[in-house]
Amino acid sequence: MMLTRGGEYAVRCVLYLAAGRETGQVVSKKEVARAMNIPESFMAKVAQTLSRAGIIQITQGARGGYRLLKDPAALSLLQVVEAVDGEIYLNECIMSPESCRRSPFCGVHRIWETARQRMRQTLDEADFATLAREEICGRQRPG
Repeated sequence: MMLTRGGEYAVRCVLYLAAGRETGQVVSKKEVARAMNIPESFMAKVAQTLSRAGIIQITQGARGGYRLLKDPAALSLLQVVEAVDGEIYLNECIMSPESCRRSPFCGVHRIWETARQRMRQTLDEADFATLAREEICGRQRPG
């Protein structure tokens, strides 16, 4: 399983909005796209999805752009990824147990479900305030 390009760009967008800006500051689409290496056309699509999920607000006009609606400390990586890509499943039998006749007794089914739960927990424990601090510190290190 791989994160989609849309999911990756959504994470980058939210990370940029969370890193080093005043809460509620509007940042232009162009700035976010340029800083996070996201094609502007794709940026607009990702922003629409994040807006529908209530994660960012899109403001139109000359001073328009994107504004983070949630406190970065209360916003998890899981919330952003699943807003764009949907709920994470490792395989079909976990998503739709009825799709596999073996699910009720399959010895591997339990392992898939445990792995899925642990991955979701790991992503849920990663908040954007912490990720933004790490991003800023990483940029400031001599390389």
